Amino acid sequence: MANIPYADLNDPEIKPVVDRIVAERGGVLHLYQMLLHSPPVANGWLTYLTAIRQQSTLPGNLRELVIMRVAGLNGAPYEADQHAPIALKEGVTQAQLDALPIWRDSTLFSDTERAVLAYTDAMTRQIQVDPAIFAAVAEHFSHRHVIELTATVAAYNMVSRFLEALQVHSHDKR
Repeated sequence: MANIPYADLNDPEIKPVVDRIVAERGGVLHLYQMLLHSPPVANGWLTYLTAIRQQSTLPGNLRELVIMRVAGLNGAPYEADQHAPIALKEGVTQAQLDALPIWRDSTLFSDTERAVLAYTDAMTRQIQVDPAIFAAVAEHFSHRHVIELTATVAAYNMVSRFLEALQVHSHDKR
C-alpha cells in the first residue's frame, strides 16, 4: 500500500491534468494518481516522460532495456511491471529480460546493448561514468542519441526513486 492515498481523480482542481493524462496515456496509472497531488509536477512529469518515451529517436528496444535495468537495480517492481510488456513489444526478448541481472555474463546482448547497459549501470550505481564506458557508448551513437540515452537513464532513475519512496505498487487498490 502506498505511503499516502492516491489523489481523488474527481477533484475539479486536477481535472484538466487528468483529462490530459487520459488523452495521452489512455488511463491514469498509479504513478500519475500519486503525482496528481501536485498538478504542476504531474504536468511537468508527463511532458518530460512523453518526450523520453514517445519523441526520442533512441531505438525502443534500447530505451526499454534501460528502463528495465534501472528498475532492477533500484528494486522498483512497479516500473518493471509497467515496462516488461512494452519491452517485449519493442523487440526485447523474454530471455534478455530474464538475463538482465547477469547481463555481463550473458551472450544474449549485442555490443551496442552491452554499451548501453554498462552506461546505465554506471549512471545508476556510481553516478559518474568512467571515460571508457562513455567512449563505448559514443562509439555507437550520435550526440543526439547520447543525450537521449542519458536523459532516459536519468528519467527512469527519477521514476523508480519516486515510486519506491512512496511505495507505489501495481497491486495497490485506488
